[in-house]
Amino acid sequence: MQVIGFVMFPEFQAMSLAAASAFEFANIELGETVYDVRFLSESGATIRSSFGMTTQSEPFSTQPIDTLLICGGVGVPESTPALLHFIREAPAHTRRIAAICTGAFLLAETGLLDGRRATTHWLLARDLAERFPKVLVEEDRIFIIDGPIWTSAGMSAGLDLALAMVEKDLGAEVARQVARKLVLYHRRAGGQSQFSTLLELEPKSDRIQSALTYAKSHLQSALSVEELAAAANLSARQFSRAFRAETGQSPAKAVEHLRLEAARLMMEQTRHPVEVVAREVGFADRERMRRAFLRAYGQPPQAIRRQSTPQEVDELTTA
Repeated sequence: MQVIGFVMFPEFQAMSLAAASAFEFANIELGETVYDVRFLSESGATIRSSFGMTTQSEPFSTQPIDTLLICGGVGVPESTPALLHFIREAPAHTRRIAAICTGAFLLAETGLLDGRRATTHWLLARDLAERFPKVLVEEDRIFIIDGPIWTSAGMSAGLDLALAMVEKDLGAEVARQVARKLVLYHRRAGGQSQFSTLLELEPKSDRIQSALTYAKSHLQSALSVEELAAAANLSARQFSRAFRAETGQSPAKAVEHLRLEAARLMMEQTRHPVEVVAREVGFADRERMRRAFLRAYGQPPQAIRRQSTPQEVDELTTA
């Protein structure tokens, strides 16, 4: 049985504990207690979250813990000598240590992230890099594994990180079943971008949202203005005008961004040849997709794959 310890502190962000669900449902899936989840704090008392929810905790100790997960806060968490000491000494009796969201600041303060790749919420990633220049911060990653140290982006990304841990411990099929029970996509790849094209476009009306949803589901189609306008129940002229007013982009540019997002995800999560990826997401050929990648990311598709998928796959499949 593996002990999973969540490190909490006053004003921790309650969503950090969502990651515990992955371990809970792994137990349910296997019909046995593989993971023993515990909540730890300096005081060992009831800890209040930033939203007022309280959780009973156990005091820090030197008992062996398989996996230590440091919760995040709404902002940068305040450290205490005892909290930092517990985290700093954890490698002596812990197989792996993880920080969810801004928990990375506490991990960095101990020095355990020095010389390692790490991520955190994109809003505070540059702050992390400035405060701790020895940390190799990558601000646009869902989660990062660097040896025994794991870090994730925003709070919900902690669940992706936990699913990846379940996959490494118990196999891909168990992780897949856990994700299904949690009504989640299997898991986002660690190298996947924190940003979503649909969120960034921020359409204000249901009609434009419907057109974008249609586009995302039909990327292999030509997706002309007329086709998108029909999905929005508008004339092509009305649609183009409304689309630009609400998103600040032309429909063609927005569709290219959706295709890029889908292509990048396929490059990170699959081994499909570039030609297949280009066809699946609606680029006419691999050269057009390559030029789009260079404009958006400054790198060709193959470089994106080399930087993310292979390393993560190696980390997850190597015992």
